[in-house]
Amino acid sequence: MIDNVIPYIGGEEEKSEKEPSKIWANIKEGKFEMANTPQISANCIRVPVSDGHMAAINIQFAKKADKKQLIEALKKFKNPLDVLNLPSAPKPFLTYFEENNRPQTRLDRDLHGGMGISVGRLREDSVLSWKCVALSHNTLRGAAGGSVLNAELLVKLGYIK
Repeated sequence: MIDNVIPYIGGEEEKSEKEPSKIWANIKEGKFEMANTPQISANCIRVPVSDGHMAAINIQFAKKADKKQLIEALKKFKNPLDVLNLPSAPKPFLTYFEENNRPQTRLDRDLHGGMGISVGRLREDSVLSWKCVALSHNTLRGAAGGSVLNAELLVKLGYIK
């Protein structure tokens, strides 16, 4: 892996395109009814860093928005879990960086104990509306911390005593 970038990670692209639709899904009669939007097309490339998942995101919006509005929306985004005061839920959930060279895995992956999501490089896209870069800690936010946060949520909602 050192000094190498691998352009294929088996199963990651499919998972990255399909898994988020569960977030927007409806549950009917105990089954997921997957959402059709947003549509996601992913390329996953392995870059050897110790921790951190970075995404280059291109976005097409139905309504026109300007950069100031989008940055303000990111900065003011309220995590729906905030009202539950879960110990592992980061505050703020999203952090927007104005600098063109951020977020960076080494500098920003541990944001808010590794549970924060950082976004930067928001700029107009010549094909779609906008593009940006986002970063999360793949172990703390993605695996271990995500599991702890889910357990805290289940306890708070009374599913676990």
